[in-house]
Amino acid sequence: MAEDFILHRVMATMAGNSATAPRFFRFRHPADKLGMHDLLRQIPHIRLFDTMASQLAELVKTRNPNKKMTPADVAAGVAALLDGLPMSDYGVWVYYPWSDRLVHTLDEAEFAEMRTNRNKYKITGLEQEQLYSKKVGVIGLSVGQSVSLTMAMERSFGELRIADYDDLEITNLNRLRSGIHNMGLQKTVLVAREIAEIDPFLKVTCFHEGITDENIESFLLDGGKLDVLIDECDSVDIKIKCRVAAKRHHIPVLMEASDRGTIDIERFDLEPDRPILHGYVEHLDLSKLKGLQTMEEKLPYILPIVGIETMSVRLKASAVEIGKTISTWPQLASAVTLGGGMTADVCRRVLLDQLHVSGRFFIDLEDLIHDDHPEEAPMVLPEAVPLTDDRMLKLATPYYPLVAANKVIDADTASRLVMAARKAPSAGNMQPWKWWFADGRLFLFHDRERSASFGDFRDMTSNLSLGTAIEHIFLKAAALKLDTHAAYFPAGDEGDLVAVFGFSKNEDKEEDLLAEYFDYRRTNRNDGNGRLIAAEVLTELQQAARAIPGARLVVVDDKTRITKLAEIAGKSDKLRIFIEEGHFDLFHRELKFSNEAPEDVKEGLDIRTLDLKPKDQVGFRVIRDLEAIRLVSQWNGGEALEEMSRDQVASSAAVGILTMPEFSAMSMLDAGRAIERVWLAATAHGISFQPLLASVIHFARVKYGNGEGIPEKISREFSQLNHTFNEVVGLDADTEVPLFFFRLCYAEPPKLTSQRLDADDIFRYK
Repeated sequence: MAEDFILHRVMATMAGNSATAPRFFRFRHPADKLGMHDLLRQIPHIRLFDTMASQLAELVKTRNPNKKMTPADVAAGVAALLDGLPMSDYGVWVYYPWSDRLVHTLDEAEFAEMRTNRNKYKITGLEQEQLYSKKVGVIGLSVGQSVSLTMAMERSFGELRIADYDDLEITNLNRLRSGIHNMGLQKTVLVAREIAEIDPFLKVTCFHEGITDENIESFLLDGGKLDVLIDECDSVDIKIKCRVAAKRHHIPVLMEASDRGTIDIERFDLEPDRPILHGYVEHLDLSKLKGLQTMEEKLPYILPIVGIETMSVRLKASAVEIGKTISTWPQLASAVTLGGGMTADVCRRVLLDQLHVSGRFFIDLEDLIHDDHPEEAPMVLPEAVPLTDDRMLKLATPYYPLVAANKVIDADTASRLVMAARKAPSAGNMQPWKWWFADGRLFLFHDRERSASFGDFRDMTSNLSLGTAIEHIFLKAAALKLDTHAAYFPAGDEGDLVAVFGFSKNEDKEEDLLAEYFDYRRTNRNDGNGRLIAAEVLTELQQAARAIPGARLVVVDDKTRITKLAEIAGKSDKLRIFIEEGHFDLFHRELKFSNEAPEDVKEGLDIRTLDLKPKDQVGFRVIRDLEAIRLVSQWNGGEALEEMSRDQVASSAAVGILTMPEFSAMSMLDAGRAIERVWLAATAHGISFQPLLASVIHFARVKYGNGEGIPEKISREFSQLNHTFNEVVGLDADTEVPLFFFRLCYAEPPKLTSQRLDADDIFRYK
């Protein structure tokens, strides 16, 4: 019995979904009077609401604002209005079939007079009449509900066209004002009914199927062209299409973003050549819009629309969690309510020809109303003494005797050697080297102005980079029939003078073929294509590393172990960003978000050289905001920050770990030399190579520096990752130090490569 009753109620509700307009009974028409009596007989449980006496009294008082009226005065005024008519016959009875309510109210002219009485003179009577002649369209009825109801309350339109194909769901109730009894009701029906209950005389035209290719022209034009279009839909495809059509018909478009009080105004009526969405989407292939399915596919289109750089911190942080801990964009009722008011205000002024601008505007309450906070000290790099010519000369002079002064090379040959070393890789492409040539000797300096960073724990990344450059010197010298004689760290491990090189002729010197691949060696971040690397090739790479004493290359090509290392790589990259100094290193030192041509970015990593997928391009711009990253870290979120590195490693044919027997400056130099030999050997075989240093450099800081500078929680996580890493790779933590971690695969070549500093920036001679 109970189930039958529930089913009957559900079916009745569904049948009532089409009822969006009330029914009017005016007793001055006998047929209407009979019709209402018939209705009351058919539905005896109808509830009647009759406040006509108080409405007439209010009408009399508002028409005499300059007179203090006594009850007798009011009664006389009401009697004059009735003019002998029974009060039950005055005005109109409005029947709402969806709630079985019958309401007695003033008829349209007097109802409008009373309903807008408190608008004056923010809206004059003449302006109110003008507004009632206007046609407004609203697409999307979550935020659009607030906009529509606010405009209805102000009575700032004559016709409202609303479009949405969706039903009210429980997740809408955090921002869409309705009762739970309306769940399952179509949003167009819900909004039309609410407006009718506010003002039964307003015309609301519903497009229950939402906006489609077939009906968009009807929505904009049928019954007269819209005066304003308000876009609050979620579909990127429809956002674009409705603007293209509105632009074609010279209809202004408004949009409210429910974040930072963002209002978008596009005056296609005044600026018919204006690019849609202010040109923010001109770089995107709009032909692909209809085929977009997943949020990952849509993000590169959505974020330029909402404005990556101008999103609130919380929305940026939330964007990182979409598809991980939340399913879609968060919205709050407070923002939606604020947005409804702002949009209604802007729309009214556009309709009344009081506002003519286009653009994107912000009424950010958090920015306007907030506690005073002490200013944060800006992140600064450790100070470094510049390597001027005079300083390099002063540092080099005491160490001339360390290598023989055979003077077999001149400045030109030294320049050729340095130009070969210039092609070596460096962490973040920071190129932490300077070269000084004098008296037949070549001096290598550590340029700390370029390398100063949190990630350069005890000069680890700098010394690895300097080691790669040193190996290029040895390889290029051999090609020039030169023996190389070197002395390292003459002033100590922490001195700026890294090495002194002398050279001697050796016509029998055998050239190392690895030197032929300087120009072809690249970092390749593209996913692997699944092709395996032959065992003998992997053995050859290990042999290349063994040419440097103490270096050992561990190669992992087992998929199960690669998957585990992929997880470690992903988590390490995420944790690096959660360390504020690490975030600063990445986004304010290494990565360049430049408008210059890629070939003009000589230092650091132009983001265009990373071959990022569209979602990752967007992601990098979102997570540049340190405040957003702080929130993600507080929420224990950020799984999305692991994906890029994790997926890259997981697609690899093999990964490599270069170890040395100790953690020292000299071991780091030698590790750099060894890894460059491996890299060049991989290049010779057409194998892609990508360094993955976030793990090993933080493992070193935790192990050898007690996690100095790393928040305790993150330090513990790195310590656990280090333990797992050693287990997976099979390292003896007491005798082997992992100094370099990288991936190998066969993949599409990178489209762009990082550039190098000009010769004058890195090479000086006396």
